[in-house]
Amino acid sequence: MSSTEPRRTALDATHRALGATMTDFAGWDMPLRYGSEREEHLAVRTRAGLFDLSHMGEITVTGPQAAELLDFALVGNIGTVKPGRARYTMICREDGGILDDLIVYRLDHTAYMVVANASNAQVVLDALTERAAGFDAEVRDDRDAYALLAVQGPESPGVLASLTDADLDGLKYYAGLPGTVAGVPALIARTGYTGEDGFELFVEPEHAVDLWEALIRAGEGVGLVPCGLSCRDTLRLEAGMPLYGNELSTALTPFDAGLGRVVKFEKEGDFVGRAALTEAASRAEQNPPRVLVGLVAEGRRVPRAGYRVVAGGEVIGEVTSGAPSPTLGRPIAMAYVDPAHAAPGTEGVGVDIRGSHEPYEVVALPFYKRRK
Repeated sequence: MSSTEPRRTALDATHRALGATMTDFAGWDMPLRYGSEREEHLAVRTRAGLFDLSHMGEITVTGPQAAELLDFALVGNIGTVKPGRARYTMICREDGGILDDLIVYRLDHTAYMVVANASNAQVVLDALTERAAGFDAEVRDDRDAYALLAVQGPESPGVLASLTDADLDGLKYYAGLPGTVAGVPALIARTGYTGEDGFELFVEPEHAVDLWEALIRAGEGVGLVPCGLSCRDTLRLEAGMPLYGNELSTALTPFDAGLGRVVKFEKEGDFVGRAALTEAASRAEQNPPRVLVGLVAEGRRVPRAGYRVVAGGEVIGEVTSGAPSPTLGRPIAMAYVDPAHAAPGTEGVGVDIRGSHEPYEVVALPFYKRRK
């Protein structure tokens, strides 16, 4: 994608009219921030924020054997997902390495929507297409069929309720239902990547601008603001949510990432990576891999991905994500560290920031949990 122009979402002109700072993200021109990323972050934590997530990759899987295909292609037990519900899962290589983490929505008995990260959408599409051989199911690239808007934060249910007669009170976390929002047909999903309550709205691209403007108007009274990818990253970091390319990669199995719970060995039949993941699970039990922990700075220096975590002069791990935390008011990081130094409150842990060992407190993830 680097040699070609970045792709633009249906809301591109809207972002530019708002004065957004744009950035190339996974081959898409996306808003990084509109003003202060700290203000955008705090708006989501205390009020509401509106995101354009149209860079995410939607792949539709349909047919009599759609469930069987997904059970074979992914590590989760997708056949047990009820229509109208969603599940977090992963797609792995034959060697157990993570190709991507996904959300799968079951639209009806024979139709699913797989939502992949923007950077991995083509990889996931190719893998699903290849793995569909022999199944009575169709894998369809629907990336151009959807725009995706997200309204997140404690005021988001009220904002959305003013624009739809869909039963939002009955919509559970990780569920989705078709409805109409501000006159626009949408799949309304109670999912998100911020640690707050909120909704993701899948709509046809030609309706994206009308829906965006309706949500902005509906949220004026409660302080809803447009939000860019920069605060999305600090929000998910505070919520302890992994980011592909940082906490997850093909070099790690779900067990190495502390997410072995997403692998469902009890499901019937083979699935891609089963043998390797069985070994990885056994290995993790006998010789625990590095543990993903939270680190909170005692000082002001910000750790970044790739910085070494140290204790007693030894390297004991590596930072995967780091940023100033607007909610905590201190720099924070996620890092994989040796099990011996993973317990919350472990003394003597630091991060090597340009040769200086800055002291950090080991804490349990997430850093932030919303009040229910």
